[in-house]
Amino acid sequence: MTTLVDSSVWIDYFNGKDTPQTAYLYRALGTQSIVIGDLILAEVLQGFREEKDFAAARSALLKFQVFEMVGQAIALKSSQNFRSLRKQGFTVRKTIDCLIATFCIENNLELLHADRDFDSFEQYLGLRVIHP
Repeated sequence: MTTLVDSSVWIDYFNGKDTPQTAYLYRALGTQSIVIGDLILAEVLQGFREEKDFAAARSALLKFQVFEMVGQAIALKSSQNFRSLRKQGFTVRKTIDCLIATFCIENNLELLHADRDFDSFEQYLGLRVIHP
């Protein structure tokens, strides 16, 4: 199974934070199929202040297959998913998380994350999540 790693995990990873998700990522690197999305790539890299840290992270992340995540089909499906969850009483706080979750659902990818916005996608829309 292929795993998309969310920016919430990559940020903790690059900051040296020890969490169940980063521990899982450490174990999975080099042994499992890990991919990244262009939206996640942008989110992670924009947080680096020092050029050398940015360059090192960029080099590391570009070793993974990078998916272009948003086109018309994902945008439309994402808006439907957002509306569906809102009708059930859940409001996703960030549009980008809705796009990421929808991309994973539509492309049969597992998601490794540390962000509660994905919980309702897992519970109600079939998002496959890794729980380390």
